[in-house]
Amino acid sequence: MKIFKNETIWIVGASSGIGRALAINLSNQGANLLLSARRKAELENLNQDLGGIHTVVPIDVENKEDIQNTIDEIRKSGIKINRAIFLAALYEPQKIEDLDIDFCEKLFKVNVLGCFSFAKNILSLMKEQNSEIKQIALCGSIAAYTGLPNGQPYSASKAAVQNFTESLKVEAPKNIDIKLISPGFIRTRITDKNNFPMPFMQEPEDAAKAIAKGLKSKKFEIHFPKRFTLQAKLLRALPYWLALPLTKRLK
Repeated sequence: MKIFKNETIWIVGASSGIGRALAINLSNQGANLLLSARRKAELENLNQDLGGIHTVVPIDVENKEDIQNTIDEIRKSGIKINRAIFLAALYEPQKIEDLDIDFCEKLFKVNVLGCFSFAKNILSLMKEQNSEIKQIALCGSIAAYTGLPNGQPYSASKAAVQNFTESLKVEAPKNIDIKLISPGFIRTRITDKNNFPMPFMQEPEDAAKAIAKGLKSKKFEIHFPKRFTLQAKLLRALPYWLALPLTKRLK
C-alpha cells in the first residue's frame, strides 16, 4: 500500500544508516524524495538503487549558509515539502576526562546548530507553502534521556535536540506537525564505534519501519524499540539519588 503516495519528503542524512533505510522504505511506499547528505556520490548511488526517480540535494549541515542557501533554492524551485526529516549526526564515544574539544565543536555544529538552523529555515518555508501535510521530524536519541558514561558529547547534543524539539512543538503553528525521533541502538556506522554491550540492537530497516509508522501517527515522539525505550524513560523519571547510582553501573 502506497501510504506516502504523492507526498514530497526531504531526508537529511540519507546517505547511510537509518536515513538510507528510511529512504528505501518511503520510496517503496510512494513518496517523492529529496535525498540530502554531504556525500553526493552515495546519494546518487542510493537514488539509482531506487530507480533514479528522486532528487539528490547535497548539503553540509555543519555550514549554516549552505543550509540557508539550499532551502532558498527549494523555495525558488516551487517544490512543496510535506515532511522534512533531520537525521544527520556525528558521534564518537569519549570519556569526559579525554574529551577532544575540537571534535566537540564539530559535533555540536552538526548535531545541534545544524539541526537548529535546518528547523528554523524549513519552518519558515513551510509557513509560506500551501499544503495539507506539513511535518518536521528531528532526530534525538534515547541517549538524551539521561547523562550516560562514555556518551559525551553525543548524549549532551541529543539532549539539546530533544529540548529544542519540545519547544518547537509548542511554538509551531497547529498546521505544522512536529515529531521527535528517539532511536535506541541501531546497527550503523555510529554504533560500530562502541565497545560496550548494546541491548535490544535493531537493524536500520527496523528503525525505518518504526519511523515511517510514527510519521503517520498523532504522537509527538517516535521511540523504539519500546522494550528498551520504556526502561530508559523509567530511569529518567527516577529521582537523582536513585537514578545516578543505577546509571553509574553502566560504566
